[in-house]
Amino acid sequence: MFEKRPVIYVGFDKREKIAYDVLRSSIMEYNKKFDVIPLVQTALRRAGLYRRSARLDSIDGQRVMVDTFDGRPFSTEFTFTRFLIPALNQYEGLALFMDSDMFVKADIEEVFETYGSNKDIALHCVKHNYNPSATIKMDGQIQQSYNRKNWSSFMLFNCGHPANINLSVDDANTKSGSWLHGMSWLKDEEIGSIPEEWNWLDGWSDERITPKNVHFTTGGPWFAEWEPKRDIDSEYAGEWQVKHKEVFYNDALGDII
Repeated sequence: MFEKRPVIYVGFDKREKIAYDVLRSSIMEYNKKFDVIPLVQTALRRAGLYRRSARLDSIDGQRVMVDTFDGRPFSTEFTFTRFLIPALNQYEGLALFMDSDMFVKADIEEVFETYGSNKDIALHCVKHNYNPSATIKMDGQIQQSYNRKNWSSFMLFNCGHPANINLSVDDANTKSGSWLHGMSWLKDEEIGSIPEEWNWLDGWSDERITPKNVHFTTGGPWFAEWEPKRDIDSEYAGEWQVKHKEVFYNDALGDII
């Protein structure tokens, strides 16, 4: 039994709302008991929890958003908000963070049951050794290279762990992106491993791995100009599109009713 009901927080960017909607639906298809909470930046600002600022800049001919605290470009509205999760969860219980460009293919309760029971670990994630060759993302944003890239895209927080109490609201608002995404508030032994099947990267992860969660890091089927790199990526994109049609149909039916 958990002291506090496990929660799933999902990164939310208004430019890619459909990605969030499909991910949420794919989670609920296998298990409806979880609270799925979008990290909406505007709401976090109104609550006084998020106060980072940004400016529009030009880097290598690309118009990008640059964080004013560390002077580095960032790509989504949830680049930094994910690090508010221990505080949002009142430093209690288990909470999972997921990027919105994911598609679940299994019951995510397995993650909580298998890895959340180890109270000595502050955070579990898939420890990718990921170095993308592309320098520009599908939406025109700069592809950032940093230590432990993609580790922070799927994180199971043990929010009550003493080490996570050190990740404060101020840290989420003032620390550099490399410090936060590199999980620098933790010791190496406080970061546990989750198998790659739970954060399977399109265009990168081994095709022999059967994913339980597909991560469309190269763009995603919601971009009209996106093209899968491999046949296996195209297969999973097709499954995403089927779910998208289902979500769209249900939304339209709800509007009619």
